[in-house]
Amino acid sequence: MLTIAVDAMGGDHAPKSEVEGAVRAARTLGVKVLLVGQQDVVRRELAEHDGAHSLPIEIVHAKEVITMKDSVDAFRTKRDSSMRVAARLVREGVAAGFVSAGNTGAVMATAKLVQGLVKGVERPALAGVLPTVEGSPVVVIDVGANVNCSPGMLAQFAVMGEIYSRIILRRPKPRVGILSIGEEDHKGNELTRAAMPLLRSLNLNFIGNVEGRDIYTGQVDVIVCDGFVGNVALKVSEGLVEMVKHLLHESLEATITRKIGYVLSKTAFSDFKKRVDYSEYGGAPLLGVRGVCIICHGRSNANAMKNAIRVAAEFSQGRINQQIEDELRLSTGDKIAIQAH
Repeated sequence: MLTIAVDAMGGDHAPKSEVEGAVRAARTLGVKVLLVGQQDVVRRELAEHDGAHSLPIEIVHAKEVITMKDSVDAFRTKRDSSMRVAARLVREGVAAGFVSAGNTGAVMATAKLVQGLVKGVERPALAGVLPTVEGSPVVVIDVGANVNCSPGMLAQFAVMGEIYSRIILRRPKPRVGILSIGEEDHKGNELTRAAMPLLRSLNLNFIGNVEGRDIYTGQVDVIVCDGFVGNVALKVSEGLVEMVKHLLHESLEATITRKIGYVLSKTAFSDFKKRVDYSEYGGAPLLGVRGVCIICHGRSNANAMKNAIRVAAEFSQGRINQQIEDELRLSTGDKIAIQAH
């Protein structure tokens, strides 16, 4: 049985969401879950769930917690944190991957230090998944791991994002674009213009520049950008979704008078919320590290945690990191490594 470690102390609602998500995953996904955290606290929360004692769930003790207020350097000083112990379980082969809704910077630094990087990868990248009007999700990479990037790093992100889209999201020939301010090749900043010829030289279905509005059209499957731009796009998207849900809910309550219309509209609204709900996508995989690392939103609920465990299992089964290493070596050669430096 595939084993996934969960940082039970990391999120805003820890350990409640983490434990409930682990219980749901163990019941429905056929995986074993290691809940890593302060043993007494996690055990009390687990006892709230009927039948949990018969599920493939174990508690692994870690006495320290890295909080959202801690600096990134806390991963060095808190050597027995739940985050670091979970990453160590992956490095030692006890778990196939780990999931955390904790301090994003600390999770990335911990995974990079403890698990190490896939050979050929200069920097790991966070891959966000967003819904589109076509119904097929789009991968945006990087959404926050690397604020400053080189053209070679963007090329590596493109290769990693394409593999994610093809293997996990089952897009047969993912269309890859680079996020810019216009479709023409000469549009963009120094970074995007320098990355353009490098991306064209790769064995990818590269379609050139795409604009911000193209994130949601379904006309591109992988969008490459630096972590600064990607994180801004992600946060704007989250805020827009929350506003649309709020306004739509208000409009429905204000205008619906007939019961049948109310029921139908509530059904449509529920479907809309599910399509745009981040929790349905679990978390963002940190691509390029050895083993699997899934980083969740700090306010992740139990459904998000369950789906993050599912994504971690799928990544392990799909051997994504091995494929990234193989394709970086075979498809891109030394030219990306040279450009990345």
